[in-house]
Amino acid sequence: MRALGRQPYGGGQADPGAAAGDDGRKALERYSEGPAAYADRAMREPTARQVATAFLHGSVRANTRPGCPAECLGVQGSLAAGDPGRSARDALIAWRNEGTARLRDRFRRAVDEGDLPPDTDPEVLARYLMAVAHGMAVQATSGATQEELRKVADVALRNWPPAT
Repeated sequence: MRALGRQPYGGGQADPGAAAGDDGRKALERYSEGPAAYADRAMREPTARQVATAFLHGSVRANTRPGCPAECLGVQGSLAAGDPGRSARDALIAWRNEGTARLRDRFRRAVDEGDLPPDTDPEVLARYLMAVAHGMAVQATSGATQEELRKVADVALRNWPPAT
């Protein structure tokens, strides 16, 4: 999602990188600017559907890069952490929640602009995309190919609300 540590945190939000210390913050910044940069690019798409398409296809590419581990730091990085890894796990949870909030806000704007139907729930739509992206990350770790995951993303996009 956006490069952590560069944006101000307010309204009671914790700085996701701060919970993991300087090394954790740097790792999240590098990841946000590298493999996860697709999320920032997706937010700049002109329509909500194009945001969703760019987000899911970017997730597929990020999780199936040749010569790189098939995994997502934001998902796998915190799944097996016990008490010693609590601060890192909490930082990754905050990072994922921030991504969901950014999608929600973008979809809320799309509703306001008439790009999505007025009865669309931006929060549910954002959580839907995140659930699909996180699930694809787990599938990539289990050996799913880029082509297989692109098909999953395309099936998920078939459920997209129609433009108004």
